[in-house]
Formats: sequence, structure tokens, C-alpha cells
Amino acid sequence: MDIMAKKKRKTKKKSVVDSGVRNAGLLSDGCNPELVKDAEFDGIFEIPIIKKPKNLIIPDKLVPFSKIGKADIKTFAVCEYENDTEFSDLLAHPNEYVEILKQYEGFISPDCSIYRDMPLSLQITNIYRNRAIGYCFQKHGIYVIPCVRWGDDRTYTTKFLPEKIAFLGVEKHSIVSVGSYGQLKNRVNRYYFEAGMDSMMEELEPEVVLVYSKIPDEIKEKYLKTQFVEYEDWTSIVRKN
Repeated sequence: MDIMAKKKRKTKKKSVVDSGVRNAGLLSDGCNPELVKDAEFDGIFEIPIIKKPKNLIIPDKLVPFSKIGKADIKTFAVCEYENDTEFSDLLAHPNEYVEILKQYEGFISPDCSIYRDMPLSLQITNIYRNRAIGYCFQKHGIYVIPCVRWGDDRTYTTKFLPEKIAFLGVEKHSIVSVGSYGQLKNRVNRYYFEAGMDSMMEELEPEVVLVYSKIPDEIKEKYLKTQFVEYEDWTSIVRKN
């Protein structure tokens, strides 16, 4: 009886995992390798490259992916500065959203969560997913702006790895987007945000930085050659209305 019970438990567990993998569409086929067909890759981790656009377009506003049905103004760019569950279907089935996203001014590559206490392998994975989805949509003719997100100092320095992995797959002297919402509320978060920002500016030398929420003036004043464009976060917009 004990042996049979163990077999049943194992079988049940396996079926749940298999179902979840199929539904997610992210792991069973190797994280959607077809997304990066014909892509160019950057660095030892082969992060897909989002190309610098010919013309730098600055969107009027940024709208979260989960709210695109409420934003009919097509001069908005779609972003994912929200809980990962809100755009999980986009990650799993990006091709289903190509025609929808073509209606908007642009698309910010997914802000897949990167936490400082994450294993480095997961931080790298989410950087890869960010660029892979961005490349996929760019290939379909959508104006894509790379979202740059870093985690602990292993992602934005060369103390542990030979490359600053947070910035791989993004071309220099272009336009990027960063999210500062919730990053400046305490001393530790602010330290890592500012350190990563300084490293990004040194590495990528962007012409334009879109900021979801705000950043302190003292940061902007260090980079006078760069145009910073701040956008009110969706939560604040909703509270006002």
C-alpha cells in the first residue's frame, strides 16, 4: 500500500507540473527559442540585441500592458511597470499581441522582475526574456524601447562577471526606459538604484532616458547631455481621477 501510494503521489505531481509548463509556454520548449530567430546576440550569455531605432520617438505617455483596453490614445507607449502576473500572457504568447501593439506609439520591453536577493541565474534569465520579447516585436515592425533593469551589483558591475549583464542587448547612444517607482523609498534601495543608473549611463551613454515615475534632480544634473523624460505612474493617475 505504501508503494502504491507513493506512485500515485508521484504521478499526480508530474501531471500538475506538465500542465503548468504547457500552459506557461515558457519552459517546455526552451523559453520560446523561436522568438530570437535571426537575432544578433550580445556577450557571453548571448543576450538578444534590441537595435537602436533610426529615429528616436518620445511617447506622450506610458500605459501599463494590463490597462491598454482603457487607453485609446495611440500616442501612448505600452510598458510593463507592474506586477509580472499582469503581463504573463504576453511573455507566454507574444505573437498574439503583435497586431494590438502595432496600434500604439511604441512598446517598452518587459520589465521582468529582478530582485537583489534572486539567484544570479534568474536575474540573467529575466534580462534575456526582456530582450527576447523586445527583439521579437521589433522584428514585427513595432517601435521598441529597451527597458533597462538591474538587480544586485553583480548585474551592473564587472566585479563578479566580465560583463555588465544588465546592459547587454542594448545599443549605445540610443533611447532607453527605466522604472524608478518604489526604488527611492529607503536608503538601501536608493543606493542600488543610483549605482545602477550611474553604471548604465557610463556603459550605454543614452541620448534619451524615459523614466516611469521620477528621479532626483541631482541624478539628472550629472548627465546634462542626456534628455530625461519623466512619466507619471499609473497608480498616481488613477488616484487623481
